[in-house]
Amino acid sequence: MLSGRVIRIIESRAEELTRGVVKKLQSSPQTRSYHELSPEDLHHRVFEVYHDLGGWLLKNTDHAIRGRYNELGEQRFNEGIPIAEVLWALILTRDYLRDYVATSMLVDSTLELYREQELNRLIGRFFDRAVCYAAEGYERKASGLREGEDLPVTFAR
Repeated sequence: MLSGRVIRIIESRAEELTRGVVKKLQSSPQTRSYHELSPEDLHHRVFEVYHDLGGWLLKNTDHAIRGRYNELGEQRFNEGIPIAEVLWALILTRDYLRDYVATSMLVDSTLELYREQELNRLIGRFFDRAVCYAAEGYERKASGLREGEDLPVTFAR
């Protein structure tokens, strides 16, 4: 079980994490559209993810993640940000957090190592879902569908 202490550490360092990710997003060639956003807007977007991460990880409610990231995908479509850049932004945010956890958390016992591994697993699971649900919301908006309408299922031949 992931300890609340580990989650509190991440949430208490949300500001520091946010500043690092904002710099990455504003300089990465994979997120060129994000270079055009104001630093304040970008800061707000990233901070929201990190500040609320503990709740997402502890509650682990797929329904809530789907709702939030479908909405995010739709918003990014409306802003004209290409889907690949939206997904890269989420991946860079995840990777920055994982790197931060690996370098800042002292692992001096088997229990702490287990907690770090569990945290990495949960972070991966959360961001995997966030990526998929953001893409789903983006595609729904691009297809002209309304919230609650499902995308048509197609299979490649």
